[in-house]
Amino acid sequence: MIVHVRRPTLSVVLPCFDEAGALDTLCCELLTVLEARESAFEVILVDDASTDGTADVIRDWCERDVRFVGLFHAGRFGQSAALHTGLRGARGDVLVTMDADGQADPADIPRLLAGLEGADVACGIRRRRADTALKRAASRVGNGFRRAVTGDATTDAGCTFRAMSRRAVAELPTFDGSHRFLPALLRMQGRRIVEVDVSHRPRRTGRSKYGIRDRLWRGILDCLAMLWWRRRALPSERLVSTGGPTTVHASRGARSPGFRTARHVALSTTERPGARS
Repeated sequence: MIVHVRRPTLSVVLPCFDEAGALDTLCCELLTVLEARESAFEVILVDDASTDGTADVIRDWCERDVRFVGLFHAGRFGQSAALHTGLRGARGDVLVTMDADGQADPADIPRLLAGLEGADVACGIRRRRADTALKRAASRVGNGFRRAVTGDATTDAGCTFRAMSRRAVAELPTFDGSHRFLPALLRMQGRRIVEVDVSHRPRRTGRSKYGIRDRLWRGILDCLAMLWWRRRALPSERLVSTGGPTTVHASRGARSPGFRTARHVALSTTERPGARS
């Protein structure tokens, strides 16, 4: 039992739903890869009200190793909700997300982290997918339509194996189905995205949680909603860079001198009479 843990620099987030058969092996693989990096980490396992014993596997890992954190939904809210729950609970400056079905290989995490240098997000590309021909065809159609509608050039938007900086997801919108559009959403906010080839393994146990209707038709309908977001999205980085620390002044009427802080950034220097709030 590990009793002392440093603040993690890396958080790995896994949304989980009925993956009891795959999760234990995947956690063992994660532990091997992450311990080899010799830097503090945490693994956040988010259970979306599973019915097959997944929650018990999560509790067991949390009892064995305090670097594993279990979060449990009160009901079935879906993969996007579980992803956002994990991101919100993560403490690392760098975040890695992946499915809990075991098809993503944790050995690719160092490759994603290397791709993150100089970028905000590194998205995986499953070059050789270990899926059925029908599933691959549906994915190609969905990705093509998504690119046409959203203008997002991400090759494999359905791959949830990604690495990103904490800052990049600070203003990430939360809605059902958002996990399919995460690269597009971040790109619309001005984030720099790179793509990295990752492995894709056959599913050893359990079954896919999405049918053709979810992967194709629902994805196409969601794309139409993204048209609105594409026109309304605001850049995440909105402050003028001065090449030095940001000087922040006290609020009007205060007598205290100016101070520097990341939590109280004053925008008064760009205010104009009649400016909209």
